[in-house]
Amino acid sequence: IQGYNGIAINDDKHQIILQAQTWGSVGEQQTLKPAIEQLQVQLTKLGTPDTFSTTKFTADSGFHSEINLEFMATTGLDAYMADTAFRSRNPLFQQSETYLSEQEKRRLKRSKGRSRLFNSKDFHFNEKQGSCHCPAGKALWLSVKNIETTGRQYVRFSGFLKDCRVCPLQTQCMRKPPTKQGRQVQFEINKSTKRISYTDKMRVKIDSSAGRRQYSKRLGAIEPVFGNITVNKGMNKFTLRGQDKVNTQWKMY
Repeated sequence: IQGYNGIAINDDKHQIILQAQTWGSVGEQQTLKPAIEQLQVQLTKLGTPDTFSTTKFTADSGFHSEINLEFMATTGLDAYMADTAFRSRNPLFQQSETYLSEQEKRRLKRSKGRSRLFNSKDFHFNEKQGSCHCPAGKALWLSVKNIETTGRQYVRFSGFLKDCRVCPLQTQCMRKPPTKQGRQVQFEINKSTKRISYTDKMRVKIDSSAGRRQYSKRLGAIEPVFGNITVNKGMNKFTLRGQDKVNTQWKMY
């Protein structure tokens, strides 16, 4: 059932909510820009329109996208926004048995206990020759020459259906036996000449020691606010219908 998502922005010193709004979508990416614009209006009403130039802003990976990062670069905010691979790049988590075991538990839950499938790292890609071979040693054919996303270029290879159907490694490579097409896999190309995207810039920024230190403050800034709303005040779900009613209920809490 499609529901509403409550978004809030607060300061870390006093944990006062400065902006709150409900959105009729489960995803958070599309809510960032209007939320920031509403925050700017709110700060102007408070007589502090220049706050953005001295403020550090943190948001979790649910808000991360190339479009959002490009927008944030125009606001004047010193933003720190994690991507979904942020923790996996952290040396502390890479050496943590607890983190790795929890990740494996989540993977097994998502895959319903199935073993891990081959990923692009298991395939042998030669960018100069424009060729690709699967873990079974079979050649794949180039199905798409140019895929561009977030400033990066990719090529996609597909396995021949006749090879994939009889492959002894099929259960390690595909979730279901192939019927219309073989296994597909894509690789990034032209890494040396690619345009540096806002995602790349944020990755460098947030992976630095200063960036990790700043982003770590997010947990203590916003989570206690949501904890107070959901646990102490008992607001763990919306009980009304309609955008206006739900939005009013959210702001009352």
